Amino acid sequence: MADLKQLFEGRIKGRVVYGSDIDKKYLTDFVGSHVGFADAYVLVSDEEDVKTVLEIAYANKIPVVVRGAGTNLSGCTIPEGGIVLDVSSMNRILELDEENLTVTVEPGVILRDLIEFVEKRGYLYAPDPAEKGASIGGNVSTNAGGMRAVKYGVTRNYVLALDLYKIDGTKVHLGASTYKFSAGLNLQQLIVGSEGTLGVITKIVLKLLPMPEYTLNTVIAFDSLKTGIKNVNVIFKAHLDPTAIEFVEKKVIAYGEQYLNKQFPCQSAKSYLIVTLDGDKSSVLDRYQRLKSVVLSNGAIEVISLENEAIAKDVWEIRGAIARAVNASGPWEPIDIVVPLKAITDFVEYVNYLTENGYPRIVAFGHAGDGNVHLCVLKDSIDDKLWPDILKNTMEKLYKKAYQLGGVASGEHGIGKDKREFFLQNTNEEYRALMTGIKKSFDEYNLLNPHNGYAN
Repeated sequence: MADLKQLFEGRIKGRVVYGSDIDKKYLTDFVGSHVGFADAYVLVSDEEDVKTVLEIAYANKIPVVVRGAGTNLSGCTIPEGGIVLDVSSMNRILELDEENLTVTVEPGVILRDLIEFVEKRGYLYAPDPAEKGASIGGNVSTNAGGMRAVKYGVTRNYVLALDLYKIDGTKVHLGASTYKFSAGLNLQQLIVGSEGTLGVITKIVLKLLPMPEYTLNTVIAFDSLKTGIKNVNVIFKAHLDPTAIEFVEKKVIAYGEQYLNKQFPCQSAKSYLIVTLDGDKSSVLDRYQRLKSVVLSNGAIEVISLENEAIAKDVWEIRGAIARAVNASGPWEPIDIVVPLKAITDFVEYVNYLTENGYPRIVAFGHAGDGNVHLCVLKDSIDDKLWPDILKNTMEKLYKKAYQLGGVASGEHGIGKDKREFFLQNTNEEYRALMTGIKKSFDEYNLLNPHNGYAN
């Protein structure tokens, strides 16, 4: 390894830390169960720093792992030597174009800050990942989704253009600030979801929408998960234009209830759908009445409008506390498998079967409207020495079942290091060869996030 201290001396405006002096929080992800190592950590201050770091890395064949807010859940930001390039200080909102309905940002802008900025001005940034402390660059790099994907799509649908630095320090502008693009290969969309393996994003042009006039959330209670999931198609066929459809079983909601000492509405239910409607108020209220009618005709026990602020507050606090309750119980592994809508029940029933037959406790909930099932595999009292093999065996079964049902390894978290083995096990050689060829065209020596995703 080249002497990075000597190579960086006097050339980097941002902060540089070397070797054992690097804080461990910059060597892991949100879960924190695995900590990597690096020769240098660079908190870049601007594009010139990015260019300099990459030129040095390329000339000396040094690996580079890119990170932002570090909220990823699949090990994307865990290095194995080389340089950690942190873009979190590049966090300016550069331009709001109200005529074209776009906003231009640097990659370190935090999602909640962007949401607050545009909503104050009457606009909606539609992607709605649950982790509002994530950076926009990270959202783009993993193609983050969220609850509103049912109606509005995911991050990919809102990235119009971006600036990218290749590993050799070359800057390229991809895409255009237009809503249509058929001028050659749509390369900016290739970068979305690439998890930092193709280049370093330094500027992003995002599409905005006018803010909906009114939003209404509804809890629908059912006597079984199967009946609840069956109603997802009922809701779609009724032309109710839902913004979000979440599913959760009563036994899962119980984690949040116990954690907060509060109760979810309709305690007799076995499962729930949480449905969001938005638009002009009269339309939303009309659709709510139709929603209530069709689900009650198809097995719903009760429909609870969250116009009541006290009920709404408890519902969202309990739903939001599930992950905190799981995290408080000890080590766990997050998974975000996605399956076809018709396969949600089969997949969740398989998850329950594993838990009931000697496998670790697994908590399942997620986005019923798009098939994205979130799983938390809990270690509980499993012996530390046995846990790695038990977890690997459990994950192999979960991913294998998902692919058998027509699903894939991730809906919105990405592949990273944690899912790489399982992703490659279930991906054919032709698909892998195409991805490897694209990777080499951007990064011939496999220096950018080399341990992540599909990289060899």
